[in-house]
Amino acid sequence: MLRIAVPNKGSLSEPASAMLREAGYRQRRDTRELVLADPENDAEFFFLRPRDVAVYVGTGTVDVGITGRDLMLDSGAAAMEHLSLGFARSTFRFAAPTGSVTEVGQIAGLRVASSYTTLVAEHLAKQGVEPAAIVHLDGAVESSVQLGVADVIADVVETGTTLRAAGLEVFGDPILRSEAVLIRRGDAEPPAGLEILTRRLQGVKTAREYVLMDYDVPVALVDAAVAVTPGLESPTVSPLHDREWAAVRVMVPRSQTNRVMDALYDVGARAIIVTSIHASRI
Repeated sequence: MLRIAVPNKGSLSEPASAMLREAGYRQRRDTRELVLADPENDAEFFFLRPRDVAVYVGTGTVDVGITGRDLMLDSGAAAMEHLSLGFARSTFRFAAPTGSVTEVGQIAGLRVASSYTTLVAEHLAKQGVEPAAIVHLDGAVESSVQLGVADVIADVVETGTTLRAAGLEVFGDPILRSEAVLIRRGDAEPPAGLEILTRRLQGVKTAREYVLMDYDVPVALVDAAVAVTPGLESPTVSPLHDREWAAVRVMVPRSQTNRVMDALYDVGARAIIVTSIHASRI
């Protein structure tokens, strides 16, 4: 039975459970449940603090888990990324009072506050920068400069609104671009059952990222239409009752749907229909 760790709260919790549910697995209905067996799918779920998932995976207490890439790297656990999941994307960056620090090298001799001290320390070490101190804070990192605890912060940045309100601005390149990932133990063979879980999660990702597009097009224009919609491998092209027309079915990136429909119409395609994909195996 595959033991899977799932975040029990926070921004990763609901999206992770939703993805597993779409992949055909049972998920808890009561947030007080800490363990959930799913014998039909030969799996067992353990609901843990997001920061602890990598630790349990790294020690082999559970086989695999879902957490953030930033949390996995910051944990220092013997865990490795197995599959990116495409949600909970974020950017981790340095920030300081406006105009005070403009490049990472200037952090030398300064105090850095962060909730991800291991990640920050490793990043600065790779840059050859030695700060005066790296201060660990569990939250409200952006207030640390104003309160005199630090000179620079390293934190997750989304819109930057919170930073600007605190009189801070980002500088330097991003430390890390993070998202939710499926992780496994890095110093052991992949556990039994991981291949099926991976295939299912990849299927959910594909169903979310692509749509199925059907359209009719004159036979003489099939090649031009297929150039617009090449698909993952090759579109399905079928003859219609009117032999001068063909029906085409193809997968198209969801984010490009309207642009592709416009291009197809310009080529000469008609009756263009888009359908969501409920599940897939690629």
